This record gives sequence, C-alpha cells and structure tokens, in this order.
Amino acid sequence: MRFLRRNGTEEAGKADVSTVEVDSGDIAGRGYTPAKGKATPKRREAEAKRRGPVAPPPRNTREAIKRNRELRKANPVSKEDRRAAAKERRERMNAGEDKYLLPRDRGPVKAYVRDLVDSRRHVLGLFMPLALLVFVALLVPYQQVQQYATLLCTMMLLFMLVEGFLTGRKVTKAVRERFPDQVVKGRSIGWYAFIRASQLRKLRVPKPRVKVGSAV
Repeated sequence: MRFLRRNGTEEAGKADVSTVEVDSGDIAGRGYTPAKGKATPKRREAEAKRRGPVAPPPRNTREAIKRNRELRKANPVSKEDRRAAAKERRERMNAGEDKYLLPRDRGPVKAYVRDLVDSRRHVLGLFMPLALLVFVALLVPYQQVQQYATLLCTMMLLFMLVEGFLTGRKVTKAVRERFPDQVVKGRSIGWYAFIRASQLRKLRVPKPRVKVGSAV
C-alpha cells in the first residue's frame, strides 16, 4: 500500500512540476518580443515616405499654371482663399523673394543684373511704345506719314540693338567681377539684361528696388 501511495505522490508531484513549467513558458511567451530584423525608421524618414517624393519647381509659367490647377482639383478651396493666396504670391514676387520667383529670375546673380539694369535709363525701354507707334502709323491713310514713321522706327530699332548689345557686355563684365567664383554665361546674362531693359519700368517683375542713378 505504501508503494502505491508513494507512486501516486510522485506522479502528482511530476504533474505539478509540468504544470508549473507550462505556466512559466506561457508567461515567458507573452512577455517575449521577437526581433524585427531591421532598424526602426526615423520620424523624418517615415513622414517623407508617407508624403512621397518632392516635385521639382516649375520650369516656366505654363507648367506652374498647370500644377496649380492640379492642386486645386486635389485640394478644393474657396475663391476668397485662392484670391488671397494669389495676391500674396504676386506681392512677394514683385518684392523679389526667391521662393516666389520663376527659375529664370532666382539667385543673387540675376538680382544683381536687375539692379544694374534698373539703375539706368535705356532707350530699349521705348520698345513697346515704338511698336504701338508703328501700328498707329499703318492706320494713317497718308503714305508720306507712313514712310517717315517707318524710317524713324527703323533707326530707333537699330539704336536699340546696339544699346542692348553694349548693355549686355557691360553687365556680363560687372557680374563676373562681382561673382568670380561662379560660372557666368555671357549670352544668358546679356540676353536677360536685354529683356529687362526692353520692358517699361513700371511693368518689370520683380519691381525695381533701386532708383535711377543709384550706385550698385
């Protein structure tokens, strides 16, 4: 009888031990976290991944208008908000803030070219009034008036071309002296100065920030 009791006691003890082992295994299994196999991404990387790649800035006005239309369709806003945002962009563009300028107008080099051009008066600025004069002269029924107007316009155009060429060379030379560490393309800078000088002072964008005769 004792033998049977001892066996029963031992079996019960083994059962208790196995139960304890299973319970401890379950507890360990609940608190155990398996390895991920890779590093946890940073917050900045996770936000950039959710937002996606950043689109490059528009290369011209047409591309900017197209992108604005797509943004309006994706994020519809009221007309008042759009007008206020457009007014703010226009004001900051006129003020010459790089963030709101077209790519062709950005950078300290282009700002310096604009200051050089705006600090002087140019006959090139009469290009638009001259074109209007030619149009009016063609409407006049007198042939002699048309001939004189054509001759005057031709002489003015020749003078403008010469002045534009000399202005481009002068501005390019000044830019290279001011920014010796940058690669300055003479044709690009000269053409930019020519276009700037051919516009009426009140219609230039960005607006002139120096007065005529000011030292730059």
